[in-house]
Amino acid sequence: MSESTDKTPKTASHDTPSGEKLREFMNSGWGSIERDDVTLSDVGTWAAKRRDALSQAFPGERLVIPAGTYKVRSNDTDYAFRPHTDYVWLVGDQTSDAVLVLEPNGTSGHDSVLYFRPRADRSEGEEFWRDRMYGELWAGRRPSLTETSKEFGIETRHVDALADVLKSDVPTRVRRGEESSISSLLSGAKTDEDRDGELANVLSELRLVKDAFEIEQLREACAITHRGFSDVLADMASVRKYGERWIEGTFWRRARAEGNDVGYTSIAAAGPHATTLHWIENDGPVTDGTLMLLDMGVENRNLYTADITRTLPVNGEFTPRQRELYQLVLDSQNAGIGALKPGVPFRSGHNAAMEVIVRGLEAMELLPVSADEALDPSSGIYQRYTLHGVSHMLGIDVHDCAAARNEKYNKGNVEAGYVLTVEPGLYFQAEDLTVPEDLRGIGIRIEDDILITANGTENLSDAMPREIDAIQAWMAG
Repeated sequence: MSESTDKTPKTASHDTPSGEKLREFMNSGWGSIERDDVTLSDVGTWAAKRRDALSQAFPGERLVIPAGTYKVRSNDTDYAFRPHTDYVWLVGDQTSDAVLVLEPNGTSGHDSVLYFRPRADRSEGEEFWRDRMYGELWAGRRPSLTETSKEFGIETRHVDALADVLKSDVPTRVRRGEESSISSLLSGAKTDEDRDGELANVLSELRLVKDAFEIEQLREACAITHRGFSDVLADMASVRKYGERWIEGTFWRRARAEGNDVGYTSIAAAGPHATTLHWIENDGPVTDGTLMLLDMGVENRNLYTADITRTLPVNGEFTPRQRELYQLVLDSQNAGIGALKPGVPFRSGHNAAMEVIVRGLEAMELLPVSADEALDPSSGIYQRYTLHGVSHMLGIDVHDCAAARNEKYNKGNVEAGYVLTVEPGLYFQAEDLTVPEDLRGIGIRIEDDILITANGTENLSDAMPREIDAIQAWMAG
């Protein structure tokens, strides 16, 4: 995109040109639209505490965290804007082309200033009625500087003022990845490219422990997700008629009605599609007698997402063979959840779940070696049928805190306040000759969102049935 100081409206080749008389007419006769009812939001209060924690990690350095800008989908149409996760966590705001700057204040802390592009003045210029990207009459109402300052409890300035700030001689770290809207401005900042990655590390590590606000957001996301799954099950006649597409669309309707969107592209995998871990084509049939693996999560309006998977019999009843496999995965998941508590290694849940899975595969005579041999780290051949790890962090991102260092995440210990998934699975590919024919093309995964508490765990998605009889009753109801 062009620099923020470019006042030329973003128009398309087929737009009608404007004349002086039209400009004069359009720039007059408007009433005030400034909101006078804006008060400090809950998220604004929590975000201030998070900025304080970040400030303590980088004394004397300027920190720059951009929200990002629009991304082109095709020609002059953009994807719906979704701000960078670290920016949302530190501000709460969801406006495009904004930049949070933590400026060292000469003592031991920082002053927080939010630079962004507010709505244009209707008494001058053409942006508000001609600009396709930012114009109020084209793209919707943008907040004013005053409104945003009140809502999020932070000083605000126009993004045009940022260029001069970044030129000053202060060591600067930038959260790379979403800075395209200000990339031309950063050329004048005293940045150290080799150190910018540390800012991403620290931000992810600060987000590992969820605060009370975040936990409630995740509870809400799980509750809405439950309703979205129930919507699908209440319309199985249409699911059978239209297939996986109907599942995806039905769930998305609930996500948009009660939340912001889906937190990730829904996986609506019926029959052999369930053996593809990230099946997002969602264009296949849904047939009685098979299983459907639904991995879906609602992103709520503060952008926190659930991540829940249920594997369900299309006709409402598990066959004996499906029951056997499903129960093994469920026992595995229960073992994984049971192994988690503050202070244990992050991989504890995975290891406990795999112990159950592999012993079960041995009992079913599906392993070419003993369970002990398969579980040996030098072997791991059971992974032909399990494929993935059992847990990842969850929060504003579905795979949250991804920039955290290994010693803090995968090789670290879990702490109270962590929220992570537990999601073992079994996947027998349709062409896998190492398993009996009646298993080929079956994929089963069960996934729940687990809060680590002071005493153990709380399953945030526990209201969604997991047991076989409960699932069948849910589908029948």
